[in-house]
Amino acid sequence: MKKFLNEFKEFAMKGNVVDMAVGVIIGAAFGKIVTSLVNDIIMPAIGMLTGGVNFSDHKWVIQQAQTVGEEIVTSEVAITWGAFVQTIFDFIIIAFCIFVAIKFVNKLKRTPEPAPAEPAAPAGPTQEELLTEIRDLLRKQAEK
Repeated sequence: MKKFLNEFKEFAMKGNVVDMAVGVIIGAAFGKIVTSLVNDIIMPAIGMLTGGVNFSDHKWVIQQAQTVGEEIVTSEVAITWGAFVQTIFDFIIIAFCIFVAIKFVNKLKRTPEPAPAEPAAPAGPTQEELLTEIRDLLRKQAEK
């Protein structure tokens, strides 16, 4: 049991797991911000452009609710396609915001282009040239 707990502690404290947990928490908060942006700013503007239509209220009723007096016997069965359209708008805006954020972070991370390299020092003689010089020097010494 102690070994199991130690392994779990080691797993939970790895950098990737902690980073992922932070990402999930920030992502949830970011999702709430984007949902508010869509619900409170974008969708009313789209509703105004479409003549006051509120997408989230649209549905296709398959079966009406059955009531006896004011008591609901059977709930309404409906396909709420407006909520689906709302979710699609949420996704598109979240994807766009994440794209812009990642583009910004990558721009910050981008390493500056290296300065132009200084001209290389002139290359020395090749191995063949050095051997030729040594040979010639040895001949001169042998002639003396």
